[in-house]
Amino acid sequence: MKINGVKGMNDILPAAVGRWQEIEQVAREVFALHGYREVRTPVVEPYALYARGVGEATDIVTKEMYVFEDKGEEKLALRPEGTAGTVRAYIEHGAHVEGPQKWFYVGPMFRRERPQKGRYRQFHQIGVEAFGIAEPDIDVEQIAMLADLFRRLGVAPVVHVNSVGDAACRPAYLEELRGWLRERAAVLCADCRERTERNPLRVLDCKVPSCQPVLAEAPRLLERLCDGCRAHFAAVRQGLDDLGVAYQVNPRLVRGLDYYVRTAYEFTSDALGSQSAVAGGGRYDGLVETLGGQPTPGIGFGMGEERLALILEAAGRPVPRTVPEVFFVSADDTGRREAMRRAAELRRAGVACDLDARGGKLARQFKQAERVGARYAVVIGGNEASSGQAKLKDMATREEAPVALSGLVARFRPTPA
Repeated sequence: MKINGVKGMNDILPAAVGRWQEIEQVAREVFALHGYREVRTPVVEPYALYARGVGEATDIVTKEMYVFEDKGEEKLALRPEGTAGTVRAYIEHGAHVEGPQKWFYVGPMFRRERPQKGRYRQFHQIGVEAFGIAEPDIDVEQIAMLADLFRRLGVAPVVHVNSVGDAACRPAYLEELRGWLRERAAVLCADCRERTERNPLRVLDCKVPSCQPVLAEAPRLLERLCDGCRAHFAAVRQGLDDLGVAYQVNPRLVRGLDYYVRTAYEFTSDALGSQSAVAGGGRYDGLVETLGGQPTPGIGFGMGEERLALILEAAGRPVPRTVPEVFFVSADDTGRREAMRRAAELRRAGVACDLDARGGKLARQFKQAERVGARYAVVIGGNEASSGQAKLKDMATREEAPVALSGLVARFRPTPA
């Protein structure tokens, strides 16, 4: 009986993995330039971590999380996002004693949503978190860093920024917004009516076309910010201007999680046919305390690898591929043993090489050399093993030349002058 993979949890085959490696390599390089270090947290966390941190009223917790009980009857969840687990690790290991921390992570997340292109039940995120810095310069740094990451990948998304206020100004706004939405409940979709009561800020993020004209007239939090939030947002905008980072102020940008305060930002692209987010984040100054730590400011973002990979594909960017420099073609058993020995020698010297361990017809071995993209083929048989001279074939030009087996390392890894 054939067993297929779980719906919405996809294999990434070797032909596509190069794209993911490229994204992750560029991210690691950019993060290192800005002083971020990698953290790795478990994919399984206590359910309470997300109920308290992400918010019990969010769609993630109420509808999308994979939740189960282990044999000890503890309620656990597959991580639906990266911030809460990173904050938990920051608190649990007392990282605050070392001063401000700048961390990043790469890994799979899980949400039981309806699978669609670029959005799956197992998806992969690259994210960063900075702890212990309340000043707006860190907000500016993260947004500029993300813009640089996309630039290096040849992608030019639109940067949206907003302020979602804080405990000083948002509660009064939420009550005003909730009352305004209740008066217009009859023309809103069912999800908006439900969110009006439990999470009214999320209503502003509704994508249902019939709701758009109504929500365009909704009260704006930007116009109701307290002095502290207003000053912080002005400093973020000034910092982005100073660094030459183009952006749009989007008063309806709210992000989807309860823990965000003040700065919220998102990078969107229409490369896949519709305006969609490829990365986003914001400030969460109360989250560490909510999860049991000392009051600590924090800010971070998450970037979806699936959607970014699709954007790079749509742009025609080639998938990076690691290919062997040398492929050994053996004419007989003696040649095969010599090829194995010479391949090991080259690999020790740092030269990527391959061979067809099945041996067999030369034509089939050359076909395999072409298939893996080898630059050169070295043909060895019993006569070549005895004489110490083999044939070196350039796979692009088809030109052949003699080569000394004892000189292969020098040929492909010449000694620096």
